[in-house]
Amino acid sequence: MNKIKLPNVTLCTFGSEKYKEVHQKMLDFSSREIEFGAIKNIIVDTNNINEWNRAVVYDLGDYIETDFALLVHGDGGVGEPQMWNDEWLNCDYIGSPFPVPKDDFSFRDINGKIQRVGNSVSLRSKKLLQLPKKIGMEWKPFHGFYNEDGYICVNMRHIFEENGCKFAPFEVAVKFGREMPLPENKGIKTFIYHKTIGENAKYPNFEGKKGGFSIRKMISKIIRSKFYEIYSK
Repeated sequence: MNKIKLPNVTLCTFGSEKYKEVHQKMLDFSSREIEFGAIKNIIVDTNNINEWNRAVVYDLGDYIETDFALLVHGDGGVGEPQMWNDEWLNCDYIGSPFPVPKDDFSFRDINGKIQRVGNSVSLRSKKLLQLPKKIGMEWKPFHGFYNEDGYICVNMRHIFEENGCKFAPFEVAVKFGREMPLPENKGIKTFIYHKTIGENAKYPNFEGKKGGFSIRKMISKIIRSKFYEIYSK
């Protein structure tokens, strides 16, 4: 079988030593039908989720030598490699869409506009990755949260755009990836998946068996549940 060739994309994971084995499994799975320019299991010294979020924003770019990086996690990677689209390389950031918020602050940028394209499992340009450190961008929470995807795609989006970074439009992102089940992604085969729920349940989660215990998963669920608790109301 001929593999899809993406010489200008680095497939990577980013985390502490204890996730090395889990991350390697996802790297192997995500590259089963794609030949990337590089594959990196990046080990960083972070002690908690907030330190990890900051490191992604300021340090991930230091490890990337290609034009783009495809960041995957133990619970999210390339589900349908045949769905790859070269047009995604016209964007500096593309990830799975966020749900429509039901409050008056979530996913709203500096101008109050709802931004629905984000998610940490994503394709990012080296230009975008290097920008925060290059210009000394301020690190600050977004309504009390330090999620790096929200920081880039919502909170500080205007600064990235002022410096020439392009974010994928929603109608493009919905075909790129799925995290949460949404009306707009029902029945769609996406290149990327994150979280093995709904239609993503058929893909592997290397952070633990379905329903099993995982510290990282537990922490993530606590943070996400607080952030998304409004959607169950």
